Order: sequence, then C-alpha cells, then structure tokens
Amino acid sequence: MRSATPKVLHEVAGRTLVGHVLAAVAELDPEQIVVVVGHERELVAAHVASIAPGAITVVQDQQHGTGHAVRVALEGLDASGFTPSSDGPVLVLAADTPLLTGATLQRLLDLHVAEGATSSVLTAVLDDPAGYGRVLRNPATGHVTGIVEHKDAKPHEHAVSEVNSGVYAFDATALRSSLAKLTRDNSQGEEYLTDVVGLQVFAGLAVAGLAASNANEILGVNDRSQLAQARRHLRERVNEYWMKSGVTIIDPATTWIDVEVTLEPDAVIERNTALCGRTTVASGAVVGPDTTLTNVTVGAGARVLRTHASDAEIGERAEVGPFTYIRPGTRIGVGAKLGAYVEAKAAVVGDGSKVPHLSYVGDVEIGVGTNIGAGTITVNYDGVAKHRTVIGDHVRVGSDSMLVAPVTIGDGAYTAAGSVITDDVPPGAMAVGRARQRNVEGWVERKRPGTASAQAAKAAQSAPSTHPEVTTASADNAPHEEHQ
Repeated sequence: MRSATPKVLHEVAGRTLVGHVLAAVAELDPEQIVVVVGHERELVAAHVASIAPGAITVVQDQQHGTGHAVRVALEGLDASGFTPSSDGPVLVLAADTPLLTGATLQRLLDLHVAEGATSSVLTAVLDDPAGYGRVLRNPATGHVTGIVEHKDAKPHEHAVSEVNSGVYAFDATALRSSLAKLTRDNSQGEEYLTDVVGLQVFAGLAVAGLAASNANEILGVNDRSQLAQARRHLRERVNEYWMKSGVTIIDPATTWIDVEVTLEPDAVIERNTALCGRTTVASGAVVGPDTTLTNVTVGAGARVLRTHASDAEIGERAEVGPFTYIRPGTRIGVGAKLGAYVEAKAAVVGDGSKVPHLSYVGDVEIGVGTNIGAGTITVNYDGVAKHRTVIGDHVRVGSDSMLVAPVTIGDGAYTAAGSVITDDVPPGAMAVGRARQRNVEGWVERKRPGTASAQAAKAAQSAPSTHPEVTTASADNAPHEEHQ
C-alpha cells in the first residue's frame, strides 16, 4: 500500500478492510473469532479490540506463510483456554477481502456439511484469472483435486478460469493433522495453506468447492488501485440495496453511502452526495446535491442542499443550505432554517427559528420562532475560552449584530441592526449598541480632489434636488428587518 497505515486498516465505505471481514463473519454467529496479527500488530490489535471485543488476537512473529498463520491461530486458541461446544468447522479467511458477504460464507459452510467434506474452498470464475491459483476438479464428482499457483501451473491448467479465493472451511481435527505435515520446502520458503488441500486429496478425503455467485466477492486489496476498485463495487452494492428498499438515488455513480448509514423509504438522495458514518435520513427528506453528511440525523421532510455537516441533528421539515457548514454538536429544530453561507457549531436552533444567511452561530442556544439577521456573529471566543450565548423565543436580532458571549437575549427582545451587544437584554427590550452617525460635509472634495467620486459629488450638489426631504432618525427607532 506504500502507507504508514497497515493495509487492513485502510477504509472502504466507512469500515476498515478487516472490519468488513469481521462484520461478514459475525453474521454466522461463530463460537470464537481469532485474528492473526503481524505487521503493525499494536495498531491492528487495538482496532480489532474496538470493533470485535470478543475476538482473540494472536501474533505471528515470523511470517512463514498462510499455513503457518493458521497453525499460530490454533495454538493461540488452545492457549486461551477456549473449548468448542461441538466439532463444527473452522472457517479461514484473509483480512483484506472487504466484499465478502455473510450469505456467501453461510453457503460455503452449508456445502461443507452437506458434502461431508474434510475441506471446502470458496472459488470464483473469472474472465481473467491471471495471478490467481487455479482450482482443479474431478470432472466426474466435482470435488476439488488440487490448487495450483499461477506461477506453477502448466499450460493446460492456465486455461482454467476457476480460481482460489483463500477462504476455506475445514474439519478441525483433519486441519490440525494436515498442518503438522506442512513443510517450507518450496521456492518461497513458506508453509502454504493450499498444501493442506493437496495432502487431504492425496489421503482420499473429500474436498468440496463452492463458486461464489458474484466473483467480485473474492477480490482482495493489495494496492491503492484495488482499494479504489473495492470502493466502487461496494458503492454499487450499497446503492442497489437502498434503491430496492424504496430510496430514490438520482445518480448512483456520484452517490457514496457508507455501510452503516440508514435510509428510510421515500428519502431522496441527489447527485454528488456522500453519506458517511452513522448518518440517518428519514422518509421524505431530500439530501443534496453536492452534500456531505457524517454522523448526521436528518428528520422527515427536511431539505439539505449543498451542505457539509458532521455530528449534528437536522429536525423534521428543516431547511439547510446552500453552502452551509454545520459542525459537531449542532441541533436544528423542527421547521427551522440555516440558510446560505451560515456556519453553526454546538448550536441549538429552536423549532421554527431562522438563521437565513451570512452568519456564524457558535456555542449558542436559540429559542423557538426567532429570526437572526444577516451578518450576525456570536462572538464566542475570548482568546482563551469559549463562552455561550442564549437567545430566547421570538427574538429579532438585527442584521450585522455582534453578540459578545457570555450574553443572554430575553424572549421577544430586539437588537438594532449593526449593534455590538455586550450586556444581557431583558425580555421585550430593544438593544442598541452602536455609535450615533456623524457626517463630515465636503470631505471627499477636500481629501480626494480630482477623483471620480469628487466629480460626482460636485455634480450632485449643483444639480436641482429630486429627492424627498430626509429626516434623520434617532438611534432609538426600531431596527430595519433583515432582507428575507
């Protein structure tokens, strides 16, 4: 992978590679899961512990091949004191196959039991099998007679299109016996798990093979190109699932939905949209276009347009966007609005309240039915600590107001446009925090002589007035409402 991150910790559709494999295995309700770790073992073991707490991790100090890894796993299982409740099969998988499904693994186990097989291998038929080990079968019985690595295959074996996935079901006793017979007498100096199959065939034991119904399931990830390929396959699978579940996806090719996202029927996902983490979208909501939501709850009937949001709640029938940035801890109430070029952080916006445009509301609690004028900023940071602003119900904050926290604006209060509010505002009061305007007559002609502005001013002064008489209002007059 050419990465500081261990391969199996690279993510696809919101899960690590090993996370996808463990999720597929968990569908089978296994008695015990064992994960063999080697490279960057501490990182991998810690991740496994966080997503599969019941799993046992064992260390393969020296990487002597797949057969050696399975032997180390069984030794670690024995050392843990685990005692199986039955003689059920042992399932072996690679940790870099994120497209495997629990349904396919269950089919492999069912075949293994039905055939009374000692070993069963999951296979796939590929149009281009180059690089994969070929699976050879007895044409009369269909049983697997061997697995030949690509580099060792003979010309007629290269023509075989059925390949080995590296996923097996084994009889536990026979597996232990065969592993004890493996050697490293080969060009790679490794113990091959495929040799277990060869030993059992040679001993006359039954080896079954199941071809995956979707060959993509067996695809492994060994580089960034294959990682991108896995993402595309998972995107198509996830999108197909949700569309068949009643969700409208306008353009599946530009829609990316993580595997832990939840969507309700009649939700609509517009183009160029990414739904990440544990995002949920309720029925009737429309999300996108050009939207990224991470761990966001979207209520029924909400509209989220050209928005980037994370770790937030958007209430029923709320309107968000366009070009809105919602940061963690924000909760937007029923029928509330966050409009164009609004940023919110740790903000509670009450039912029916509006922050229509060009504002920053951070560390704030806004009541119900309140309107925040354009250009408003909650000044929440004093250079050392963050402070909270509380705005009551049915408040009207005038455009271009600065609310310097900590500050409280009472229910039904107003602030005059252009005010800097530093003190609490009682309910029903008008707060004015601005200097009285002063006009300096003739300043432009004196300070900017010869400019276009000076010429325009002189012409206006000499022309007959066509404007009505202007009366200067006092600062106590009501503020202008912001433009809706």
